[in-house]
Amino acid sequence: MERPCPLLTFFSFFFFFFLPCLSCPEYQKQALLQFKSSILAISPSFNSSDDSDQLQSWNSSSSCCGWGDEVECRGIPRVVIALYLTDLFTGLSPQPQVESTILAPIFHIRSLKNLSISDNNIQGEIPGVGFANLSNLVLLDMSGNNFKGSIPSQLFRLPYLRELYLDDSSLTGKLFPDDEETEKYVISSTSKLQVLSLSGNKFSDGMLLSILCLKGLELLDLSHNDLSMEIPTEIGNYLLNISTLVLSNNRLTGGIPSSMRRLSKLELLFLDNNLLTGEIPTWLFDFKGLTALYVGGNRLIWNNSVTVEIAPNPSLRRLDLKSCGLVGEIPKWISNQTGVRFLDLSKNNLRGELPEWFVEMRFKSLILSDNEFTGSLSPRLFSKSSPVVLALSRNSFSGELPKNIGFPTFLWVLSLKENNFSGPIPQSLVQCIALRLLDLSRNRFSGHFPVFNHDIRLAYIDFSLNDFSGEVPTTFPVGTRFLALGGNKLSGGLPFNLTNLRNLKRLELQDNNLTGELPNFLSRISTLQVLNLRNNSFQGSIPQSIFNLRSLKILDVSNNNLTEEIPQESHSLVGMIETPNLPSSIIETNHLAYHVQLFWQESNVLLDYRDLVVNWKKSKQGISTDKLNIYTLLDLSNNQLSGQIPTSLGALKALKLLNISGNKLSGKIPTSFGDLENIETLDLSHNKLSGSIPPALTKLQQLTILDVSNNELVGPIPDGGQMGTMVLDPNYFANNSGLCGIQIRVPCPKEQLTPPVKIEEDDHKEPWLLWESVWIGYSIGLLVAIGIMLGIGYFTLPPPSNRRLPPQRPIR
Repeated sequence: MERPCPLLTFFSFFFFFFLPCLSCPEYQKQALLQFKSSILAISPSFNSSDDSDQLQSWNSSSSCCGWGDEVECRGIPRVVIALYLTDLFTGLSPQPQVESTILAPIFHIRSLKNLSISDNNIQGEIPGVGFANLSNLVLLDMSGNNFKGSIPSQLFRLPYLRELYLDDSSLTGKLFPDDEETEKYVISSTSKLQVLSLSGNKFSDGMLLSILCLKGLELLDLSHNDLSMEIPTEIGNYLLNISTLVLSNNRLTGGIPSSMRRLSKLELLFLDNNLLTGEIPTWLFDFKGLTALYVGGNRLIWNNSVTVEIAPNPSLRRLDLKSCGLVGEIPKWISNQTGVRFLDLSKNNLRGELPEWFVEMRFKSLILSDNEFTGSLSPRLFSKSSPVVLALSRNSFSGELPKNIGFPTFLWVLSLKENNFSGPIPQSLVQCIALRLLDLSRNRFSGHFPVFNHDIRLAYIDFSLNDFSGEVPTTFPVGTRFLALGGNKLSGGLPFNLTNLRNLKRLELQDNNLTGELPNFLSRISTLQVLNLRNNSFQGSIPQSIFNLRSLKILDVSNNNLTEEIPQESHSLVGMIETPNLPSSIIETNHLAYHVQLFWQESNVLLDYRDLVVNWKKSKQGISTDKLNIYTLLDLSNNQLSGQIPTSLGALKALKLLNISGNKLSGKIPTSFGDLENIETLDLSHNKLSGSIPPALTKLQQLTILDVSNNELVGPIPDGGQMGTMVLDPNYFANNSGLCGIQIRVPCPKEQLTPPVKIEEDDHKEPWLLWESVWIGYSIGLLVAIGIMLGIGYFTLPPPSNRRLPPQRPIR
């Protein structure tokens, strides 16, 4: 009898017994395939997206343990312990709406320890019953979704859960809504939760009190919520293990509780941007392990009369004392905090020159804006360990910039706006390849523009309101998104090289001495959203090609010498036709956020964008960048444009302001202007317009200013609708010899009378008989009123209908 081959026996054993242990269980694979099928049902283009290859390796012919980075398996036999399903729909536009029921298959994988489903636009309530099945969870990240309601109590009863992330998820309510059993469970210290991150939600006051029960917490982030209470006085008696406490950007009131002195493990404390009051306690600097202290942006006050020296804290790296009532020179005790790399002393009353000891400190981010500092900048500030972010805006610094200002290799942000700096721009500055933002506006810099390094990464350039001269530069970095050169002494025409700026969204060249014709090549900058060429000396016609810029939202070419007709076609101005759903910013946000690496820590630096100044409602006003997306405007005023007003302008339904005053336009006001449903200001004054004012304008429910003065208009001014409710300035109808109406106290001849325009309403229609009676009574009353007026020799229009809709005032 032959003995079996040992090698064959081994392979047989390996194949039949051991190899299956390296594959995930079949039920787990089927659960994940069902999850993928649900994804494809929502978005069939998911697998075909060029920007996302997630889940493409998920198939029935292979083990789910080999499906890539999204699935992690461990153990023998192998089981799924982690799913990383973050941002599955990246690259898809629009991003699909995903119901929380899509998670149901995952709840069958009870071996899960880590689950990340962040940034997937999941909607609906968090399925608490389903998560209760995942009793082995240690980490759960559901941030960046769109849930509703509060956090289900089942999450706090998961026995091994240590980290819970639900940032930016639209959650509301309390921590334990009407669930005494869960609250008792948590209070009993059975909960192992150490990290609770809930920033960017809508939690209110009860949340913070409930969290005191979680005594094992080491990190708590409740920033950017709706907390409007005082910080609980007993907070220091409960959260004894806390090392990171983030309560920024709420509406917290009262003082900083003294019980917080007991939080001996505290390393990061963020209380900034609230409504806290009282003195800043000096014991905050006594925490030995404290690396970050943010108390700025409140109503807290630093006691400037304190003579006790603040003890050095070698651990302190970041210090925010913004708007804390600091007065006089920079406090000397800061010199003892030798480890500080991020310092924000903005919005105080500090003055004088920067002390020598201060310049020698090795700051990576230094923010001193909105103070009263004077003197020039020392070259030593840019030697040795020089700053990555330097913001000195709105002070009284003067003199020329140091020649070595651009030598720092890692200078990212330089904001020097609204000072008294003068002289030329040092060449070293425009050679700094790491530079992202350069704001030198509102100073007295002069001379010609320097030549930028081709490899520089600048995205935001603001040189406006200085004394620069010469032609418009042609060497701006190709990644530039914001370019502001207005308010200088630039001359010549627009250079063709501007077409190299493929990412340019905002171009401001107003208030210069630019000449020549508006070039057709501007249409090649397809990303343009704001084009401001106001108050120059451009001549010739407005090219039709400019009206082909689909992203353009704001076009201002007023106060030039432009002639001929307004372009006839405007259907390509999609940015002026489509009304945005959300008031998002043209450049994402009105703050510029930079993440600055400070040793092993990151620090957010927020810098304000400059407002866009426009002629808004008869005066110059600034529109903040975060509202530019909803303030769409077209200003062609004070030129020499002629011909008739194109009816196609009535298709620009997103316009808030249309100003074509001060030209030589003739013909009638287009009836299509009644379709400008979002218009707030319509200025047609100082032209040669004839005919009557279209009654269709009464439909414009947003309209607050209508100026048709100094034309050749005739007939009655329409009444009813918005025309009957907004405040009408008689001057806006002046110098039209043929206009009449109650608005200007000029009686109309009987044959010109037009009845008030009725606003149609589809909802809640009344029975026919009731309306018939109303109109019969109205007509009889109207005739009687006219007879009385004629009898006394004075005639006015009948009172406007009491069914007018109230005006909706614009956001200022």
